[in-house]
Amino acid sequence: MKLQRRDFLKTTLAASASAAVASRATAASSASPSSSTEREYYELRCYGLRAVTRLKANAPLARLEGYLEKALLPALQKRGVKNVGVFTELDIKKENATSSRKPDSPLWVLIPHPSLDSFVNVSGDLLSDAALQKAGASYLQVKKDSPPFERIDSWLLRAFKGMPKLQLPAFSRSRQPNRIFEMRSYESYSELKALTKMAMFDEGEINLMKDIGMSPVFFGQALAGKDLPHLTYITSAVDLSAHLANWKKFGPHPTWMKMKDDPKYADSVSQNTPRFLAPTAYSEI
Repeated sequence: MKLQRRDFLKTTLAASASAAVASRATAASSASPSSSTEREYYELRCYGLRAVTRLKANAPLARLEGYLEKALLPALQKRGVKNVGVFTELDIKKENATSSRKPDSPLWVLIPHPSLDSFVNVSGDLLSDAALQKAGASYLQVKKDSPPFERIDSWLLRAFKGMPKLQLPAFSRSRQPNRIFEMRSYESYSELKALTKMAMFDEGEINLMKDIGMSPVFFGQALAGKDLPHLTYITSAVDLSAHLANWKKFGPHPTWMKMKDDPKYADSVSQNTPRFLAPTAYSEI
């Protein structure tokens, strides 16, 4: 079959155009944020177990823990959601680096999501899971006069640019029994000042924490929840003594001294709430 010169040119130009479009698409794909730089989202839950108004007596911890370990975490894993952290709060004595479980401690649950779609779809789908309903029946099917919690508070957080994904230190991956975590929430009196404090982390604090061994796990900007505007982050160590020693290195470090005195970061935090956390036996962090 012979092609006329005009037809040949049309065919050649079409092929060249297609190749160019494909090339641009490939380049755009390469230039767009990769899976390693796309920012995660986190749901942070606080299950209050101390009697205030809804509960007549403190809720038993075992019922909630049974639900989390046997029902919720397996259901999340089935949906590709991993590295879920479950923690209780600790009282600590810095002078001798000892800790004890805080009386009436809430249970904190950190659920990482690779995308906002994951948060929406997984959260909306969970309770329709027959396996979750069966495994969590003693928690989900409670009587009205014996609720399993006082309240559940929940926050939606977006990972910082400076640390777009949750990172597990080696001692956490190996489930070292004395590992400890410190969660801090920094509230700001202004939405712009909250962004300023985020920039301070992105532009130096995160790398400094990594450099001196503070093993940060995540940094998140609160998008929804109470006490806005604020950010929340977790640092960690193999044990309490190591964690306290790391903070002693942070304060006098030249990088921090320079940043804290920089006027562009001034007055960005109005309240700092630290919480020391111990992972449960089944926590994935």
